[in-house]
Amino acid sequence: MTDLKSSVQQQFDRVAANYRTSAVHALGVDLAQMVALADLRGDEQVLDAGCGAGHTAAAFAPHVAGVVAVDFTEGMLRQVELLAAERGLANLTTQRADVEQLPFGDAEFDLVVSRYSAHHWPHPAQALSEFCRVLKPGGQVILSDVVGFNDPTADTYLNAIELLRDPSHVRDYTEAEWLGFFADAGFSAEIGFRFRIQLEFENWTQRMATSQVNCAAIRSLYASAPAEVKAAMGISEAGHEFACGVICGQFSPVGA
Repeated sequence: MTDLKSSVQQQFDRVAANYRTSAVHALGVDLAQMVALADLRGDEQVLDAGCGAGHTAAAFAPHVAGVVAVDFTEGMLRQVELLAAERGLANLTTQRADVEQLPFGDAEFDLVVSRYSAHHWPHPAQALSEFCRVLKPGGQVILSDVVGFNDPTADTYLNAIELLRDPSHVRDYTEAEWLGFFADAGFSAEIGFRFRIQLEFENWTQRMATSQVNCAAIRSLYASAPAEVKAAMGISEAGHEFACGVICGQFSPVGA
């Protein structure tokens, strides 16, 4: 296990319950959009990669044959199991796994979904390669996450604020970077949906149990940010906004 992945595990084990009750994660316009974009038949086997507290898996489970929710953190998987029990989702199962080294055979799934997880992946290209491997020909990946800015100044502030709040953060990749990762892995991909989320500072930092020192540093970045960064991120005394996107990829193996 790398030091970074240990950091992810330690960070989220201690705050896992916060994510089951988080309105940002439990709700959100992208959940229904992800289900709609999948154009489901009802017989799909779905993998939720980096499932967190299970809200995405739970959104898909009523519409498909089965969902396997995988996460690196045992605490998160316990939250998924609680959520599945509360909603009576007998077709939702969990398994501890690293998205970059999935413990499944080739061509086991029709669809891979992931939401608010990919900014923790140290090697997103490796994760997408694994998704290709476990997907059936013609399978899909639908990934929702915060996206970075093309403007370097705004992008630097965004990722600095993210890292101060959560030491396990890797990067919010831009739309262009994601489309490149998908293309390199063998997917035809597009941005299926764009949206923004409002983060209230106190809730956002308390959910991750961010230290007071780092909270003060984030506030300092808020105050020192250039006007164009404040506008791009919707920075105010109350908090800030994230730009997000849902990336849809269709997998067609060479020769298929």
